[in-house]
Amino acid sequence: MEQLKLNFHRAMLGIYQTSKKELGYNANRFVQMLTSPDESIRTAKKFVLSQTPSDGFSELWSRGRLDLTVEALVGFHEEFEPLFSEDERNAARNRLINMGYKPS
Repeated sequence: MEQLKLNFHRAMLGIYQTSKKELGYNANRFVQMLTSPDESIRTAKKFVLSQTPSDGFSELWSRGRLDLTVEALVGFHEEFEPLFSEDERNAARNRLINMGYKPS
C-alpha cells in the first residue's frame, strides 16, 4: 500500500508538472499541498468531495485539459482505486462527466 500511495503522490506531482510545462499553468497553492504521499491523498479527497470545483479544475477545464485534474486521477485511473472509496471515485467521475469529459 505504501508503494501505491507513493505512486499516487508522484502522479499528483506529475499533473502539476505537465500543466506547468504544457499550459504554462503554475498551480503554486496546489503543489504546496503535496508535501507527502498521505497529504496528496488527503488533498485529492478534499477536492473531489468539495461541492464546487477547485480553481485549478476550472482553469484546466477552460484550457480543455480535464485529463490533468485530480478528479481524472481519482475517477479514471484504476490503479489508484484502493486509495479511495466508491463515493469518492463516483464524485470525481460525475464532476468530470458533467463537464463533458470523455476518458480516453
